[in-house]
Amino acid sequence: MSRSPMVGVTGQLVKILVLSVVAALAIWAATPLVQAEAWIGLGVVIAVTALIFYIYLSPKRLPAKYLLPGTLLLIAFQLIPVFVTVSTSVTNYGDGHRGDKADAVAMIQAGAVKEVPGSPRYLLSVAWEGENTSDGKLVFLLTEPGDRQYLLGDDQGLSPLDPGSLTVDGDGRILAAEGYTVLSRAQFNAHSDQITSFAVPTDAGGIRSTGFDAYEGVSTRVYDEGCDCITDSETGEVFYADNDNGYFVTEDGTRLRQGWRVNVGLDNFARFFTDPEVRGPFLSIFTWNMMFAVGSVLFTFALGLACAMAMNHDRIRGKTLYRILMVLPYAMPSFAMLLVWRDMFNPDYGLLNQLLGLELNWFGETWTSRAAVLLVNTWLGYPYMFLICTGALQALPRDTLEAARIDGATGFQAFRKITLPLLLVSLTPLLISSFAFNFNNFNAIQLTSAGHPFPDGSPQTGDTDLLITYTFRLAFNGTGVDYGYAAAVSMFIFTIVAVISGISFARTRNQEEIYR
Repeated sequence: MSRSPMVGVTGQLVKILVLSVVAALAIWAATPLVQAEAWIGLGVVIAVTALIFYIYLSPKRLPAKYLLPGTLLLIAFQLIPVFVTVSTSVTNYGDGHRGDKADAVAMIQAGAVKEVPGSPRYLLSVAWEGENTSDGKLVFLLTEPGDRQYLLGDDQGLSPLDPGSLTVDGDGRILAAEGYTVLSRAQFNAHSDQITSFAVPTDAGGIRSTGFDAYEGVSTRVYDEGCDCITDSETGEVFYADNDNGYFVTEDGTRLRQGWRVNVGLDNFARFFTDPEVRGPFLSIFTWNMMFAVGSVLFTFALGLACAMAMNHDRIRGKTLYRILMVLPYAMPSFAMLLVWRDMFNPDYGLLNQLLGLELNWFGETWTSRAAVLLVNTWLGYPYMFLICTGALQALPRDTLEAARIDGATGFQAFRKITLPLLLVSLTPLLISSFAFNFNNFNAIQLTSAGHPFPDGSPQTGDTDLLITYTFRLAFNGTGVDYGYAAAVSMFIFTIVAVISGISFARTRNQEEIYR
């Protein structure tokens, strides 16, 4: 049977369109790689693009045409994140250790700048990198008053700005710039501590702010490659490079705040067991994490199964309506529902306290907070269990249950010895996946209790924190973030879930053999 010519033409047009998009994306990805001289990344982009064109322009290799998209997505969203996490977990990457040694030296010298007579002065505007955001990198937008030269100052140094992309006032001060969000006077004052501590490294030393202007000064700290050390000209202190830990330290152990990224081996993993400040909180969080995951699975499964068995009874009328009502929590966005529940637990105006006549600070005590998050998670999770249990119950052989009744088994005996074991054979993989999901259920904690309550002297470790929320706070939300340790915790979480899932699946296979 021959294909319609129109179908063949349409297919060719779609292929040309898709490959054109691939080529455009490849060019878009290659441009910054060339500018950064990232030749390995550029080689990967070229190789992947060539492979896509080779497979889809070939009249053969039909299986590869179906497998390639899924394989590329698997590599991009699974293997690469795992590789990055593993490689980060063996480093000291975090605040003070973000760049290499050269970056650290430049920042140390720029951070110790002192204004001297005759230092160049600039008109200063402070901005965030990016449009309409306050989460980007802080930069200085500088105007040299003499020849109206416009410069961008960041942690890498100075670079010229295109005057055509700028809006300036009569004095030449930059009011707006494409690709940047200029801070207002109020925002400038609100971030004054961050602005005054920021410095742009230059050959002479660095550029720092003074009010709404900036000056280029001379650094009081000088790096000497011969001794691999930094000397403070004001105090006379000498800081020697500790290349094992990524710091400059004096002989008495005093170290500079700015360091560089180095490989620390398994030190981050050893902290779980050797550092008392880490070991205690980690073990308590792990214990609660297991309780939360197991409790969530048990409570949601028990409630979902009970509802499914009730709705499976032949004498129940209006089953369809009841079932629709029971799955409503599953149909609602969990993100929004968690925020609603959080407000319901509010000690001042929360619905629960008003209905029950209580004056309870739900998230102020350890066990009330834990009970609250388990209650919320049960409410959100039982509709899923209700659905899968309903399907599994309807698939059970009725003759087996009838035979049990004829033999004189009570309803509870039939449930315990026949219904439940048969259900577990088919539902155990889903229960395992539910455990893995709840073990890393970030939203259930972050959007309700946010880890509260926090014990005195422990701002990083809350009593309702899971390992995943603890990791998030270490990596992104603390006063001093530690990506390396957070990545090590992520590897630990992955190992725990993998081991428990493997053991559970092995037991599931044994159950299948018994009831086969």
